[in-house]
Amino acid sequence: MNKSDLIEALAFEKGLTYKKAEEIVNLIFQSMTDTLAEGGRIEIRGFGSMTVKSYKAYTGRNPKTGETIEVKPKKLPFFKVGKGLRESIDN
Repeated sequence: MNKSDLIEALAFEKGLTYKKAEEIVNLIFQSMTDTLAEGGRIEIRGFGSMTVKSYKAYTGRNPKTGETIEVKPKKLPFFKVGKGLRESIDN
């Protein structure tokens, strides 16, 4: 499922126009992005949680040339699957 599939499913299930469903989905995604950008945590019971993990700088290697490079520190989103989702997929 991709974003447009989610929008179509919402529009169909709730009898909304495609444009209104798109606004709702975009609002949810933007709220989640803003929360993570501010260093917050998102938890959806039964589905999972998302946090931002910080990684320190390190010396890496370019696999194509073998040259060593300095990789800057970075922050990346991290998703931890919830028990309900894990169990429903496992069964």
